[in-house]
Amino acid sequence: MSGPLAGVRVVDMTMNVMGPYAAQVLGEMGADICKVEPPEGDTLRGVGPSRSRGMGPYFLHLNRNKRSLCLDLKKPAARDALHRLLGQADVLLYSFRPQAMERMGVSYRQVSATNPRIVYCGAFGYGQNGPYAAKPAYDDLIQAAVSLPVLQARGISEPTYVATAIADRVVGIMAASSVGMALYYRERTGKGQSIEVPMFETMTQFVMGDHLYGLTFEPPMGKAGYVRMMEPNRRPYRTQDGYIGVLVYNDKHWSRFFALVGRPDMAKDPRFASMATRTQNIDFLYGFLAEAVATRTTAEWLKLFEDADIPAVRLNTPEMLVEDPHMRAIEFFKVIDHPSEGKIRVMGMPQTWSESQPEITREAPLVGQHTVELLAEYGFNTTEVSAMLDAGAAIDGRSTDAHRPALPPR
Repeated sequence: MSGPLAGVRVVDMTMNVMGPYAAQVLGEMGADICKVEPPEGDTLRGVGPSRSRGMGPYFLHLNRNKRSLCLDLKKPAARDALHRLLGQADVLLYSFRPQAMERMGVSYRQVSATNPRIVYCGAFGYGQNGPYAAKPAYDDLIQAAVSLPVLQARGISEPTYVATAIADRVVGIMAASSVGMALYYRERTGKGQSIEVPMFETMTQFVMGDHLYGLTFEPPMGKAGYVRMMEPNRRPYRTQDGYIGVLVYNDKHWSRFFALVGRPDMAKDPRFASMATRTQNIDFLYGFLAEAVATRTTAEWLKLFEDADIPAVRLNTPEMLVEDPHMRAIEFFKVIDHPSEGKIRVMGMPQTWSESQPEITREAPLVGQHTVELLAEYGFNTTEVSAMLDAGAAIDGRSTDAHRPALPPR
């Protein structure tokens, strides 16, 4: 393994999106990820089309650079094995509610008693000091709780969710970042610690950093909601033959844009001369911008905006993004041969490191594909492994037919 976290052992007790995304980030940074799965596997394995059972696209893009250890934690032998793993791990990443971890006998108090250096990180719904502590949480629920659907609606439509698992992914990134910083702290002090990364509080800070706005002051100096972001005409603009994304933002941008459309006089209008006054009149400006953009083609505007140094991009569909010239040049999307799934399209590493460049070393595994391998690496002898397999406490995924019929997509 390469990357800044090479040599770090992570036991990944997460499912769905948030936790697996956090663990994948750590794995791409070089950490050795032991993904602990129940016999039925991660819930997300069955989402979307697939060539074989449990290997859908959502799972494939959230679980690379990991190995799968399949344990039936309802059985005492599996729980004992988990304790042995955690006694040697550097990091435990989990997405269960803390109450469930306590019931399984792997609370921070219990784990740190035998492994005080462990970084014990939970990413779950709500902070444990408030009345919502035991509530379940999913991306849609957290989006609703932090008012994202209302903000998306902008007062002109029904509330609607953001069309990506934004809460799961933002909190996943925060959890991975927190683990990295806790490992740095441990290098300096020798001490492990428990970290809680609650979705509700994390996403409240993420969203309200933009939208607390007038409520920042007491008494309030206006409403919540950054007016530029809330303006209905803040959107991709229709051209004569498509759509374009453009951000006319600072004084120079607007002055150049007014000149492009034959209205240089508007740059001297007090309503549009500064960021503050433009924000007060942003509804008019974005309407004016939309009308102007509709008069030329996308290609014409892209050339004009580039020459004027005004930020603009072509509006991509997902299909266009895969073929985007920049993405093709850097080979971000590649077609590879997956060990069990055949040819699949994967995404590259977004980051570039000068000294410890991370690598993609493993594609997403079958359920229990590495059970025997991982147990051996964590010190279990052949007799112990065989006994666990015979008792059904652990499942060896290598013995299953990788290409058994696919589950119906969800």
